[in-house]
Amino acid sequence: MIKRIGVIGVGGVGGYFGAKLCRLLETEQALQVAFLARGAHLDQIRSNGLRVITQDEPEWTARPTLATYKVSELGALDLVLLCVKEYDLDRVLAELGPCIKPSTLILPLLNGVDVATRVRRKISSGIVLPGCVYIGTHIQQPGVIEQKGGACKIYLGPDPEHLEMRPDGLLQLFTTGGIKHEWKSDIQSDIWQKFIFIAGYGIVTAAFDKTLGEVLGDSGLKGEVKQVMHEAANLAKELGVTLGPDIVQQSLEKGTQFPPETKTSFQRDFENPDKPDERRLFAGSIIEMGERLGVDTAFTRRLYGVINDRKPVFWG
Repeated sequence: MIKRIGVIGVGGVGGYFGAKLCRLLETEQALQVAFLARGAHLDQIRSNGLRVITQDEPEWTARPTLATYKVSELGALDLVLLCVKEYDLDRVLAELGPCIKPSTLILPLLNGVDVATRVRRKISSGIVLPGCVYIGTHIQQPGVIEQKGGACKIYLGPDPEHLEMRPDGLLQLFTTGGIKHEWKSDIQSDIWQKFIFIAGYGIVTAAFDKTLGEVLGDSGLKGEVKQVMHEAANLAKELGVTLGPDIVQQSLEKGTQFPPETKTSFQRDFENPDKPDERRLFAGSIIEMGERLGVDTAFTRRLYGVINDRKPVFWG
């Protein structure tokens, strides 16, 4: 039974799906939903709840059972939605251990192709379900999440170490909460498809300070996106991941599902000179995997240089 839920990171992704789950608190008396957030965003959630503005529904305000910045206040959890940025992952995992029971379901919804593996290195207990999500969301202002574009859908699959686990309870929770989802036995294929899509657009939008619409409207920039996607797809194929022959074209077309003014999450972080970003997750990992696997990543390497020249790295 899933009764105690922790949403770890209440940015665009965690805020949207966490707010959906909070709607169940009105009818499910035994259910508890805790948000882990910080700063002014946390202050607003505590005072006024989390307001959610979407394309397809009237806006609503979510009021979690608990909103805190202390992992120690969460207690033992039945379900963890892990929604922090990649650069915060190791720090959060180091604190999260006491909240994890052998039966705890951990669903990472971060960008990247090796997140579930990284979680398992730090947390030996629980059931880690590899997953990914397509959604266009961001913190509009403290206490307000705005969703524009994307399918708003979670894809998830089995933990290789716990193939006996039946996902029925989790999937029913998502269905009752109005969360679109799909269980995939070959989830690695979906995770790599997502990575190819976000890496191509994320790297180019950050390198050239352009929105998705501006990139799609410029044949040169669109070509840069395709080259990065090709390099990422070549890595996946080298690793034995099953991808369709038209994976690059499909990934390119996904960009048209978002409003033209959309900025990628990497681009939003990159624009803030005082905030870390996920350049290592996108460009850095492509380059590193290319070196390890003997796959050419010259286009990504060049754009990584542009990104580093535009904004030097000031953190560890």
